[in-house]
Amino acid sequence: MTKANWVIDLAHSEIEFSVRHMMISNVKGTFENFEAQIEADPTDLTSASIEFSVDVNSINTRNSDRDNHLRSADFFDVENFPKMTFSSKQIEKTDEGEYAVTGDLTIHGTTNTETFNVTFEGQGKDPWGNEKAGFSASGTVNRSDYGLKWNAPLETGGVLIGDKIKIGMQIQAAKA
Repeated sequence: MTKANWVIDLAHSEIEFSVRHMMISNVKGTFENFEAQIEADPTDLTSASIEFSVDVNSINTRNSDRDNHLRSADFFDVENFPKMTFSSKQIEKTDEGEYAVTGDLTIHGTTNTETFNVTFEGQGKDPWGNEKAGFSASGTVNRSDYGLKWNAPLETGGVLIGDKIKIGMQIQAAKA
């Protein structure tokens, strides 16, 4: 297969995250609105170009008070930093259908190089003849590396919110 442009099928894709809470459990959430410009041969991502953009205001942890706090200047400051972006710089094949995708991740106005593990899940045509490809991705980032440092100490020791954010994505893309 040759390189082609692909667009995300939002109805069949998701971005989720989890973070330690009170040092005893994990809180999960999603981002509802995101888009990507992908130029790739899905069966060999090593020459792909991936540009990802997430609407940070679309955060959803199933708790409106927490979501509003995360949107505030204490965390994402969506008024000044409405988007989180990722731009691939290097893609290495690590196994059959497995890749290490390294690029620039920008959150809260700060850019760092991060690597995500990406798996090509397969491709095929839907009942209407549209070519689709599926991918999953995972990685961990430190929120403090992006200036997201708000926290509160616990009287039992430790802090309210962990620094490591686990990110998971399930992406279904349609050939443009």
